[in-house]
Amino acid sequence: MCGIAAIVGPGAAAADAAATLTAMLDAQASRGPDDRGVHVAPGARLGHLRLSIIDLSPAGHQPMASADGRYWLSFNGEIYNYLELRAELGGAAAFRTHSDTEVILAAYQRWGEAGLARLSGMFAFVLWDAHERRLLAVRDRFGVKPLHYHVRPDGTLLLASAVRGLHAGGVAPEPDPVAWATYLASGHYDHGARTFWAGISRLPPGHLLRWKVGAAPEVAAWYRLSDQVPPDSEDTRDDATVEAEYTALLDDSIRLRLRSDVPVGINLSGGLDSSLLLALVRRALGPDAALHTFTFATGDPDYDETPWVARMLAGTAHPHHPCITTPAEVPALAALVADHEDEPFGGLPTLALSRCFARARELGVIVLLDGQGLDEQWAGYDYYARAAAGLGTAHGLVQGSSRVAGAPEVLTPDFAALAEPWIRPAPHPSELVNLQLADAMFTKIPRALRFNDRVSMLASTELREPFLDHRLFELALRQPARRKLQGGVHKWLLRRIAARLLPPATHEAPKRPVQTPQREWLRGALAPWVADQLASAQRGFAAGWLDGPALARAWDDYRTRGGDNSFHIWQWLSLGLMTEVRSRRTARGRG
Repeated sequence: MCGIAAIVGPGAAAADAAATLTAMLDAQASRGPDDRGVHVAPGARLGHLRLSIIDLSPAGHQPMASADGRYWLSFNGEIYNYLELRAELGGAAAFRTHSDTEVILAAYQRWGEAGLARLSGMFAFVLWDAHERRLLAVRDRFGVKPLHYHVRPDGTLLLASAVRGLHAGGVAPEPDPVAWATYLASGHYDHGARTFWAGISRLPPGHLLRWKVGAAPEVAAWYRLSDQVPPDSEDTRDDATVEAEYTALLDDSIRLRLRSDVPVGINLSGGLDSSLLLALVRRALGPDAALHTFTFATGDPDYDETPWVARMLAGTAHPHHPCITTPAEVPALAALVADHEDEPFGGLPTLALSRCFARARELGVIVLLDGQGLDEQWAGYDYYARAAAGLGTAHGLVQGSSRVAGAPEVLTPDFAALAEPWIRPAPHPSELVNLQLADAMFTKIPRALRFNDRVSMLASTELREPFLDHRLFELALRQPARRKLQGGVHKWLLRRIAARLLPPATHEAPKRPVQTPQREWLRGALAPWVADQLASAQRGFAAGWLDGPALARAWDDYRTRGGDNSFHIWQWLSLGLMTEVRSRRTARGRG
């Protein structure tokens, strides 16, 4: 897992191009503390920051050239099936390194863009064709790894893993009012190419970008999950057959993601998905496995997952590390995380999770596994049951809350009018499947992946998501509704699998969101900080966006009466935090 920066086109030959690329890399330094490389060619400058995970030797240095010198690659991520591809491509004799980077180059030489379908992993990369002077940029199926770009008026294309890399490369840190209005009005973000910064786009998950001098970038999908779940694809096999196939895929996904030349650990909560992850790791490594485990905590017993985790770990050799976050730490931690997230993030849970990555790094644990993805595969959220029953969905609601994810009532009319409605795609006749596809590709998974990538890279650690293997999603989404929801039980078939691997108290446990005392802290110990952030927002780039009196009433109402979610409060906080981020970046640009 690493960092990418690139300048291609006329600007690559500018007098300040070397300094610009250096600044872009410096801004993303935590993504790759182990090595740095630059390749300069006519029409292109590629930069790379390395976090060494596979083949720790200098042979893994990037940007890396193909054997014939035609292609140059700057790659962020992991190709988990690189050993299998290496054997298919000619075995050890055909390679100079033991890295997965070289496998991408060889796969592209053999199969071209069609080779992307053979890659199992998380990845974002830029590949320069020195003969044709053209660039290919690619992002993995689910968008686990980020890639952002900007096109200058002269046609120069800038790319970077992080938005702040592009700001350091000279893109003015100006907010995108449409993105902000959409987020503040409805809560939608991370569902397309638009970012919260003007002039900066994200390459969407499962997409590639082709660029050649004199032409505008061409963006196209190379993978769509919906294409793998056509309307006539419902799995009619018996339960036992599907259960066996899915279990085998789970085992294989874990096996592949345990490949590492550095220590691996596990992020755990006390729920079913984390319990299953731990059980599968122990199946792969044996009962004596002693990987370090990490759980975030806040010291509030009403939100404490550590007793559940302790129950999971009883009788094992896994060292466990509760990572505590207190209210006093939140202001400074939020400022630090905001600067690395570049955009609004998931509130206190993201801050608390950042402590787990920091602690892992302190212990020398560089790779962590997490349990994201099973709720979306097997209909684990409460609103899935409504969809399956034909009762409609309140998809704009916060999980477990009656409130819409947004507060349009505090926006000024002209600003609110900028918000873009998001129409959820409906490619499938099943409303349940459409909802699962939306959560996987446009809403829950994309934003969770962005939050988690940024805080893991802040600590220079790698996060792997075994349950985001595309084979698991494709099989699960083809299952009939009765295998997902049965007798009032969510994730029915998954629980049947878990029953063979876990104690009853774990696999029979009801779904409960992993939460933090954010609601209580924001209206209690953190209320003065919240007030300062709201004031900062109204003095900064959001001046004129918020109706001051309406905002004051809403904040006072929340502070005195509370509510069943604080998403809208964190939205306003995000304005204040990003106002400060913009101020710092603007000052650096002037300096």
